[in-house]
Amino acid sequence: MHQHHLRLALATATAAALTGGLLTFSAVTATAADSTTVPQADFNGDGKGDVAFHASTAYVAGKKDAGQFVAVYGTSTGVSSAKRHTISQNTAGVPGDAEAGDHFANDLAYADFNGDGYDDLAVSSAGEDLGKDVDAGAVAILWGSASGITGKAVPVNDPAPTSHDFWGSTIAAGDFDGDGRADLAVGSTGATIHVFKGGFTTAGTAGGRYTIKPPIAGTNGDGPINLTAGDVNGDRRTDLVVDGYETVTENGWNRNWFVPGTASGLSMASSQTLKPGVITAIGDINADGYGDIVTGAYWNSTTEDGQTMPDAAKGGKVWVTNGSASGPATVTGITQETGNVPGSSETDDWFGYELDLGDVNGDTYLDLVVGVAGEDLGGAADTGSVAVLYGTANGLDTTSGIQSFAQNTAGVPGADEHEDWFGLDVKLDDVTGDGRADLLVGSAENAGNGAVTYLPSNGTKITTSGSRTLSPSTSGVSTTGSPFFGANFAD
Repeated sequence: MHQHHLRLALATATAAALTGGLLTFSAVTATAADSTTVPQADFNGDGKGDVAFHASTAYVAGKKDAGQFVAVYGTSTGVSSAKRHTISQNTAGVPGDAEAGDHFANDLAYADFNGDGYDDLAVSSAGEDLGKDVDAGAVAILWGSASGITGKAVPVNDPAPTSHDFWGSTIAAGDFDGDGRADLAVGSTGATIHVFKGGFTTAGTAGGRYTIKPPIAGTNGDGPINLTAGDVNGDRRTDLVVDGYETVTENGWNRNWFVPGTASGLSMASSQTLKPGVITAIGDINADGYGDIVTGAYWNSTTEDGQTMPDAAKGGKVWVTNGSASGPATVTGITQETGNVPGSSETDDWFGYELDLGDVNGDTYLDLVVGVAGEDLGGAADTGSVAVLYGTANGLDTTSGIQSFAQNTAGVPGADEHEDWFGLDVKLDDVTGDGRADLLVGSAENAGNGAVTYLPSNGTKITTSGSRTLSPSTSGVSTTGSPFFGANFAD
């Protein structure tokens, strides 16, 4: 988001299984996801938030599913296709070549990895073939600069290529040991997560490396579904949430783990299990100094024989786990039947398919946007919608002030159409530099071409005034096949 299962494929017949991310409005350079606010990306150092998103199934030079990503740069009037870089493995300086099935940019994570004041972008291509190693995967860091992300890059090599595939299927950046330098966690089809310590040089050398191994991937060879970084216990070290499949039962149902950061890095010794879900965001909703964990189980779940299993008929659920000095604490569940949350829980609504946190109104309480990509509207199936819930000292307000947007909402570009999946990914980012988070929504517009809809904050709420659509055709991305432009935002 994500990738709910591998950021390469499309979940169900055509919906991209890809993650969203966690960012807030702070228009400052992100050294890492090392606090409860999680600063947003600023690739060119101008103080305005920038956004990167992929089209990992795009054709490049005629090569199917070679993949690209687009970095768009914040301005006082928001983001558009006019100020952006579109990058593939055919871009000068990027390791490798654009090849069929590479899925370049299937996952993206940002931080200032080399400490030069510009945010950089870690980019994976999990379908990369290396010699005879099919689907070995690859990860590279593309450096930020005064010109933004331009293609200058170094590889982050797989230290154990024969033990897994899809290196970089999910990645996350954070300061896990609290030394002020950005670290990079990399997943694959294996259970072991490799963490590259901060202090990266421009030649790509990390400050060290270690591994953690949550109890995942025991049945089907599936590694982590998602990795999400944020400070849950308020100790100024980044913690990691691993969304994965557990090894306890023979069926290997979804289970998530909280892995705290320590002075020596991430530690499984004090890890805890969390509520189920496959997409997670972390941020301080109630402004108590601790990051709250928000997890989307877009299928919701039912219990049978003591096991938690997917149940699409329940429409989806979002779990909010409050942070505390000792880590995850009290838990609240939100569905479309909660309070005045828009809609109703219906089969395959996918409430919680994607979600993100940011401060829309500048009150220091983080707000939540939830993608409901499978929502049926106006007689059309899977048109999609998004809901915005506002944070308070008591957590998310589920009774008042809630906003809902679809493409039939007055002022939103486009129209509700079959299988648009509006809300395929969502992002809250201050791209104007006014200290308020704006909303970006990814969709599968036009039979999988994809689109990104920009809806700005007016200082107190999300508005349609000044809204616009970013499309692949105006952003240098081919619409041959189904590029799913904007189906996964960097986090």
